Amino acid sequence: MAASSAADRIVIENCAIATVDADDTEYASGHVVLAGNRIESVGAGRAPAGLENVVSRIDATGHLATPGLVNTHHHFYQWLTRGLATDHNLFDWLVALYPTWARIDEPMVYAAAQGSLAMMARGGVTTAMDHHYVFPRGCGDLSGAIVRAARETGVRFTLARGSMDRGESDGGLPPDFAVESLDDALAATEATVREHHDASFDAMTQIAVAPCSPFSVSTELMRHGAELARRLGVRLHTHGSETVEEEKFCHELFGMGPTDYFESTGWLGDDVWMAHCVHLTDSDIAAFARTRTGVAHCPSSNARLAAGIARVPDLLAAGVPVGLGVDGTASNESGELHTELRNALLVNRLGAHREAALNARKALRLGTYGGAQVLGRAAETGSLEAGKLADLVLWRMDTLAHSSIADPVTALVLGAAAPVTASFADGRQIVEDGRLLTVDEDAVARSTRDEAQRLATIAAQT
Repeated sequence: MAASSAADRIVIENCAIATVDADDTEYASGHVVLAGNRIESVGAGRAPAGLENVVSRIDATGHLATPGLVNTHHHFYQWLTRGLATDHNLFDWLVALYPTWARIDEPMVYAAAQGSLAMMARGGVTTAMDHHYVFPRGCGDLSGAIVRAARETGVRFTLARGSMDRGESDGGLPPDFAVESLDDALAATEATVREHHDASFDAMTQIAVAPCSPFSVSTELMRHGAELARRLGVRLHTHGSETVEEEKFCHELFGMGPTDYFESTGWLGDDVWMAHCVHLTDSDIAAFARTRTGVAHCPSSNARLAAGIARVPDLLAAGVPVGLGVDGTASNESGELHTELRNALLVNRLGAHREAALNARKALRLGTYGGAQVLGRAAETGSLEAGKLADLVLWRMDTLAHSSIADPVTALVLGAAAPVTASFADGRQIVEDGRLLTVDEDAVARSTRDEAQRLATIAAQT
């Protein structure tokens, strides 16, 4: 649907533009016109003359315009437990932190969501997601709190309503009081979808069905979760093939590797995306490609937990949709996505493909269009094209940090974190000169510090 001719227009001119469209079209100096919540035009030179209802004109000289960044994997609640268990692998890290995570409540989760969202949004993210799977008994309306924080921040948002039904007494890692029963998990997930999911083109809030991982979820929850998602017409998300320990666990418990297990439970398909996928064989990659199952690549977290290097070049060559993820800030303390552009490129060049693994433009595509593909929203966002949603970032490239790097895309990906002069989500400006316009960053910093201290005190007492 095109924007209305009567819509208020924002005209952006004189900037370099990386559209990340199918042809990787770029302009050394061009314009973007936003009309309402849509992109009306993108092209070289100045904007068309005679435009009506222009409410703002931005001279973006010295800037690079890109699609807004798209985050495909996160755990917002972990904002309250950053900097802990810093020398652990995944399983030991989970064992160390689950007793604390099991004490979260609604005010903590709301504050953590505010912090996580604010950090991403001020760094160029316009589409975010959260995989929340810890629901201690009596903790309040955690899903509602997360959705509320996203709406207040102003980003486009997918809540992956997670679940766990395999506690310590059943051989899982989380404490028993922090997991749900099979029936309760399915009922609560369906209720969340019915209350919050918006299937429209310009939806700001969508819900996915997201049992946590094979080692914290029963086979019944995996199977019934997939059936529920497809009955409700929403996407599916989980963790997959993150560590060698997970591979061993799946063989011991299920008699097969993670990818075969996922396929046996209905968890491969073009409506599915999985986080990490570090330890995939050639046959696993072929299965992902055949089914168009997506991957959320989280290079910083994978390095932090010593999980390994995902085979991103091989996934892309096979045609697998791949986006980037921050992952929870208990395993990626920076909590912003620009780092993942750079680390995706650098980490993958340490793998088998070396310097041919990724380049700057492929990294930018992972963080924009690739992420939109993974979230099932590539028709709406992820590239700067007429008719798409007005999700756009202006990165300043004429400061000391970047001014001597001739190519602006290389400057963005390989350089220091670029200042965000303006960020628009759904046509609404949410960042100006590096500061959020929608929430008070200083107030969020205070509330997250207070809630982190309260959580630490409660965990220590129990």
